[in-house]
Amino acid sequence: MNAEERRFAVLQAIVADYVSTQEPVASRTIVDRHNLGVSSATVRNDMAALEEDGLIAQPHTSAGRIPTDKGYRLFVDRIADVKPLSPAERRAVQSFLDGAVDLDDVLRRSVRLLAQLTRQVAVVQYPTLTRSTVRHLEVVALTPARLMLVLITDSGRVDQRVVDLGDVLSDEDVAAVRGHLNGALVGCPLTAASVAVAELPDKVPTELRDVVVTLSTVLIETLVEHPEERLVLGGTANLTRNVADFPGSLRQVLEALEEQVVVLKLLAAAQDPGLVTVRIGEENQVEDLRGASVISIGYGQGTILGGMGVLGPTRMDYPGTIAAVHAVARYVGDILSGR
Repeated sequence: MNAEERRFAVLQAIVADYVSTQEPVASRTIVDRHNLGVSSATVRNDMAALEEDGLIAQPHTSAGRIPTDKGYRLFVDRIADVKPLSPAERRAVQSFLDGAVDLDDVLRRSVRLLAQLTRQVAVVQYPTLTRSTVRHLEVVALTPARLMLVLITDSGRVDQRVVDLGDVLSDEDVAAVRGHLNGALVGCPLTAASVAVAELPDKVPTELRDVVVTLSTVLIETLVEHPEERLVLGGTANLTRNVADFPGSLRQVLEALEEQVVVLKLLAAAQDPGLVTVRIGEENQVEDLRGASVISIGYGQGTILGGMGVLGPTRMDYPGTIAAVHAVARYVGDILSGR
């Protein structure tokens, strides 16, 4: 290998050993543990060049070096092959997520799984309303004068509303109303669904118009509601295992994670399903998180439904963490697309 390749191999060795041991890495250690085929003196020269380039640093007067944010960035950018999950891990992920009974359960399981696989803090964003379409609207007669509306989106979101009609409907009328509502809404983006519902009373038979006006009013209220983005967070206790990894204050990190807006910003970069975004240390826009790394991805098939990711110290197993985030996002996207 040429000098540039060898120096990158030295950087890889320092990253691997420091992530594993949390101890600064010396040239002799690299020679003993990694088969680079060069002397300790050559490794020391390479480490001096890496330090001059700002890729590694000497935390104290010992001979050891640790990666800097810039060094981690180069390492991450040049990961050629993300370490895949083992067949056993993939089966475990699929089995665990396939057991979920609804959207809430899928996301809760995803967070627990990501936190366990990465030993970091995991966060998953609920599917955003603006990217959802109506999959089905069920109309259930609770009594002849009371209906339940169950709106189901392609992202697995379910909204229920009970409507008192004041009028008595036959089973045939309920079926007719169900047909008209689904005809107007199925496949319609939620952003346009309110307009479709508002126009519906003029398109139904006269005898159903009053009922459809009542149901349309309730549906419009449901469709135009835009509650705050919801998040599921898990594994926060993992941060406390390595307090020394946070050069500032772990308390600042924990307080930042309590702010939902802050966490949503962490996932904002996830714009393409399958594309993992890694923000390291100072690259984070949130000041309190500049001692941490965030690995995020969008989940969904074709269309992003939401984001997920993990947060931890910059001293992180990047290949393994990237692989876990990518795998869980793919499975969640597959599950929600099939619901």
